[in-house]
Amino acid sequence: MPELSYPQPGTAAKTRNLSLLIFFAVIAIGAAYCAMHLVDDLQPVRESSVLPYLLLGVALLIALGFEFVNGFHDTANAVATVIYTHSLAPNLAVVWSGTWNFLGVLTSTGAVAFGVLQLLPVELILQVGSSAGFAMVFALLIAAIIWNLGTWYFGLPSSSSHTLIGSIIGVGLMNQLMHGANGTSGVDWNQALGVGKSLLFSPLVGFLASALLLLILKAVVRIPALYAEPKGKEPPPFWIRSLLILTCTGVSFAHGSNDGQKGMGLIMLILIGTVPTAYALNKAVTPAETQTYLAVAQHASATLGKYTQGAAPSTNPRSDVEAYVRTRQLTPVTLPALQQLTEQIAHQVGQSGSMGAVPQGVVDNVRNNMYVASEAIRLMEKAKQPAFAPEDVKAIDNFKAQTDHATKFIPTWVKVAVAIALGLGTMVGWKRIVVTVGEKIGKQHLTYGQGASAEVVAMLTIGAADMYGLPVSTTHVLSSGVAGTMAANGSGLQWGTVRSLILAWVLTLPVSIALAAGLYWLFRMVF
Repeated sequence: MPELSYPQPGTAAKTRNLSLLIFFAVIAIGAAYCAMHLVDDLQPVRESSVLPYLLLGVALLIALGFEFVNGFHDTANAVATVIYTHSLAPNLAVVWSGTWNFLGVLTSTGAVAFGVLQLLPVELILQVGSSAGFAMVFALLIAAIIWNLGTWYFGLPSSSSHTLIGSIIGVGLMNQLMHGANGTSGVDWNQALGVGKSLLFSPLVGFLASALLLLILKAVVRIPALYAEPKGKEPPPFWIRSLLILTCTGVSFAHGSNDGQKGMGLIMLILIGTVPTAYALNKAVTPAETQTYLAVAQHASATLGKYTQGAAPSTNPRSDVEAYVRTRQLTPVTLPALQQLTEQIAHQVGQSGSMGAVPQGVVDNVRNNMYVASEAIRLMEKAKQPAFAPEDVKAIDNFKAQTDHATKFIPTWVKVAVAIALGLGTMVGWKRIVVTVGEKIGKQHLTYGQGASAEVVAMLTIGAADMYGLPVSTTHVLSSGVAGTMAANGSGLQWGTVRSLILAWVLTLPVSIALAAGLYWLFRMVF
């Protein structure tokens, strides 16, 4: 096995020490930045007890702990090839990867974060500040951490995305069992099916595309050095090192832009639940943008009015729209209720003059009204019922987009905190995963060309999924890509490891579902 540490003194050791110093300095600056902005955001909040702040601190620690463990798994896959091939020293590789993860997190859209949250029962999202909401957050995060730590201990590249989604499904199922089918929406199975497809097909794409890319590479680039395995601690030729560093950069950036979002979405749920005054609505929406929003809301209300067919107004608009989101059943009262709810939102925001000025006592209610209206529009358009005219779809979509801008946002400090947790997790836990990827998947050690092929495919697959708001697993794509290159190269596969990987992938969903369901039941009893 190639030695993965670099103990020798000299220039290389000084470079590594300097890189570590810079890394921890950046971590310290980032942590200070997050703390300052959190304190600033909480300044206007007036809570009568310290309990919300205590719950906020505990929940944030658990959420960042999940991202820290995520760094053990997924980010470790991003640096596996450059460390194993000695293209970069481990400490420098982690710093480099962490930097690009950070940039990926910062430039992410948030689509994946809120797409994953749509798996949760709508009433739990609306009541996230209640005992049920806290039980939900703690159960799904702790279940995901337990499974991730277990698979990391055995060096298995299990998927943090897979684990988190299983935990969310477990919470939804237990919530439904505890309240009965008529009392809760349970799991959004249509959304779960879309997420499941992306998680199922991405490893197949990784395996086949990586194998094909390696075969093309061998046919076009006939340079034996590219297809050699690492020799001792000797780094590869400069151009091969550059190639591997480039592919590591791409995977790290793509990982940050996709996987980092899952933790961000959960942190936003925590912030909204504990301190809604500060985070329920996007304070970055300017008064001018608010006036535009009010005009768009009025236009959407008039548009919806075309389809009410003279139905009587709803006596409880929010409740009737919630019922549609929960059951997916369009009733005669649904559209009038949605029209009334749209007008109510415009009235509530208009009285305040801007999103940031909505009073503390009603801000949570306004946010929930917006969330329910947006979800109802999404489901109607997905079901194509009612059949809106094309010009009316534009008006309603414009209202939904601006509503989402006000409710589905992620502050920069949250992105920085997630990036820090990912980077620190990678530094602590990279070695077990690197050895598995480099030596235990194939019967021969990983070659430079195989590592580059697997990482190029992982980078492109994750990047494409991010564009469509789909969660995929860096672990699944990269490790299956390595297996694909081994098969294409005729290197053979270590079926013991492959079986363990497949077993971990197969067990991840049922185990995380069971863990989260059990913990949610326990926490509901405690809270």
